[in-house]
Amino acid sequence: MYSQLSNEEKMLVNSEVANNKKSVGVSYLLWFFLSSLGIHRMYLGRKGSGITLLVLSVLGWITLAFFIGWIFLLVVGVWVLVDAFLLPGIVKKANDDLTEEYAKKALAGRA
Repeated sequence: MYSQLSNEEKMLVNSEVANNKKSVGVSYLLWFFLSSLGIHRMYLGRKGSGITLLVLSVLGWITLAFFIGWIFLLVVGVWVLVDAFLLPGIVKKANDDLTEEYAKKALAGRA
């Protein structure tokens, strides 16, 4: 899709992506401080999995007194640990999707 654009359109798309791209550094900061709430995933456009992580955390803390909460919190802990290694790839995918979105808009603007 991106390769079909003229040089002028590519410059416009690159400008828009540069203004709106996601940062690996910001993602890691959100992961470090708010990972159990799923904020880092929501920042990267993965709202569904971010909300799931948030719900698991809340359920874990609420049911901790019944000892079932440990299971939820264990799942959250493993998920957060795995996310530490997946974040660069998720950021790249989010930025690639952003490029494709702006390229589609530029191609639609031709007509």
